[in-house]
Amino acid sequence: MIRKTKDGRYTMKEQLDGEKTVTARPPKFSYPDKYGEYRRKTKRQN
Repeated sequence: MIRKTKDGRYTMKEQLDGEKTVTARPPKFSYPDKYGEYRRKTKRQN
């Protein structure tokens, strides 16, 4: 499993240089998208 450190490096270790890493996976999909309206407005503006 790929993991990410606070400074943006990726590794497969639980800890790197004494620092804990977090799982680097996208957030869980949800149909009731709280921020969808804002993303679509921003996309239309650009």
